[in-house]
Amino acid sequence: MDDASRKGSAGAPSLATHASTVKPDIFVDVATYVPDVLLDIRYATAENFVGAPVDGYSASRAWLTQPAAEAVQKVALQARQDGFLLKLFDCYRPVRAVAHFARWAADLSDLRTKSVYYPDLEKNELFTLGYIAARSGHSRGSTLDLTLVERESGRELDMGTPFDLFCHRSWPQSDEVSPAARTNRRLLADYMMAAGFEPFFMEWWHFTLKDEPFPDTYFDFPIT
Repeated sequence: MDDASRKGSAGAPSLATHASTVKPDIFVDVATYVPDVLLDIRYATAENFVGAPVDGYSASRAWLTQPAAEAVQKVALQARQDGFLLKLFDCYRPVRAVAHFARWAADLSDLRTKSVYYPDLEKNELFTLGYIAARSGHSRGSTLDLTLVERESGRELDMGTPFDLFCHRSWPQSDEVSPAARTNRRLLADYMMAAGFEPFFMEWWHFTLKDEPFPDTYFDFPIT
């Protein structure tokens, strides 16, 4: 699996020494482009697979490169017309966060979150099966994790699995979820692809801007 896919690996900490700690002006707050966006930035809280706030997330904010934020604005406009809002789980992710994921994954004694996030897998399988990789495309600033919410009720659409469930059922094309969930996943993917994003075959929530401005550059400035 390529480095745009997942969360970190045993090699991730060394990457931090090569990542830029300076925030370029091209990085913007998504909320300034989509004022009604809903934020559920899990890694700034303990509600995530690590079970604690993740390094680099000092605030629950969503930063992306400007081209990616403008593309999300297009998605939000179409979704709003159809009666939906966007909920963001993660956008830019500092390299230090990826290193935190790697340390967590290497500690096989810490199984506090297994029942929620990887109930069908052993922790050491998260590497071999590709759910955790050496580098994250999120650290390049044009990748995001999101879902759709009904504008009137405030309910998330049924996507078949929750965000960050490490399981084959989370794959967008999985036939292990209901027809309604598959329809909702396709709706989200259609919105995103129409705006220039590419989906990821192992996560229904994960999309990367095709023409990202930093395809080979990883950043490590904290989210504040």
